[in-house]
Amino acid sequence: MCTSFCLGLGEMTTSGYTLLEVPKPKQKLVHIHASAEELHRVYSADLAICATMNAAARSLEVLTAPPSVPWADWTAQANADYHANIQPQALAGLSQDSTQGLVNMPEVVAALQRHLPADAVLTNGAGNFASWIHRYYQHHGLSKGLKTQLAPTVGAMGYGVPAGIAASILSKRVAFTIAGDGDFLMNGQELATACQHAAKSIVVLLNNGMYGTIRMHQERDFPTHNMGSHLNNPHFANLAKAYGYEGIRISKTEEFEPALIDALQRERGTLIEIMLDPEVITTRGTLSAITQNALKSKS
Repeated sequence: MCTSFCLGLGEMTTSGYTLLEVPKPKQKLVHIHASAEELHRVYSADLAICATMNAAARSLEVLTAPPSVPWADWTAQANADYHANIQPQALAGLSQDSTQGLVNMPEVVAALQRHLPADAVLTNGAGNFASWIHRYYQHHGLSKGLKTQLAPTVGAMGYGVPAGIAASILSKRVAFTIAGDGDFLMNGQELATACQHAAKSIVVLLNNGMYGTIRMHQERDFPTHNMGSHLNNPHFANLAKAYGYEGIRISKTEEFEPALIDALQRERGTLIEIMLDPEVITTRGTLSAITQNALKSKS
């Protein structure tokens, strides 16, 4: 049996609709979701329950847990795998000589974990850049019932910057945004809105000079055939200053933590532009590795 607890069963959560058969899974499916439109949208559930996560949890709390379950070893291993996955890991094969920038992204996220308050609101748009937060950052505020993340679910670029500004205005909490260079170019002008309404968000912009996710897919499916993914970027830190934010450009890991501490103490918003080697394409591998693997598979 498969129980989906307040999860939309879409392309990403089902690995391209491969984990469960469409429209009727082989397993019995119990689907709990707050939106009635999500129930039976793709998969026909044996039991569909329209309920919020909190309401469903309260209802399940009265059930008596069995003394043991046959999948205990499997879940213990899954939990161990999860904790291993969130440990900082260096990318294999990454050159230590980069003209773009030498920044260790797991260490950047570790600095965020140390200094952002538990109730900080984190926002992002769509792109590989967001995977650093999604893999390594722990939302400890969730245990206190705090809502701490704003993000799109359908690949919408440009969402993070305006979402962070809105979070700053409405919640009065620390609002942190991670953005890519292509992502920021979608709605970066909203920094003017932030200054107009005295909003204070902290934007960390990863500048690798390209549409990273698109380039990754190009190399995976059509290796060495780069088309239209290069970006001729402005100096984003100076652009932020033009809007009224503080702007800082860094190219080394050790420069990030002091810049973050200053941003948290500053009265106005801050954009920290991280110059990132284009090879740093995912949390698990380099761009060259993707290209080489694709070439091998096609040979």
